[in-house]
Amino acid sequence: MQEPIAMNHEKHPTLLLSRVDVERIEALLDSPAYRGMNTAALREELERAELAEPDALPPDLITMNTTALVQVVDGDKSEHQYELTLVYPRDSDGSGEKVSILAPVGSALLGLRVGDSIDWPMPGGRSARLRVLAVRYQPEAAGELHR
Repeated sequence: MQEPIAMNHEKHPTLLLSRVDVERIEALLDSPAYRGMNTAALREELERAELAEPDALPPDLITMNTTALVQVVDGDKSEHQYELTLVYPRDSDGSGEKVSILAPVGSALLGLRVGDSIDWPMPGGRSARLRVLAVRYQPEAAGELHR
């Protein structure tokens, strides 16, 4: 499967992440339950990220437990909007509204900001573009730094 490509005029734009989120995600990836999974792309993203303290993050950044409004433009130019919350695997409920950080689209959303977009491979060789339209809730901006 082709990896998502960030569309910010660079192949790999600067990625800003919460230090706390990165520590929790790395601990998750190192736990026995997830060791056998293909997490190389997520690990690469974490390694190249610039880390900041949670209270220093911009409020339009997708962090763990952030709820964002995302527009999806399919290869046939049809547009759909979804409200997604980026969660840890234990909080994913299969509803499609809570996206696990271990799902490819979840790891791709981490660190995006309002206005950012990514091209995303779809079944059958099609692709879609995901664009962050708004951040509805971000724990850090709400002062909930320990979620």
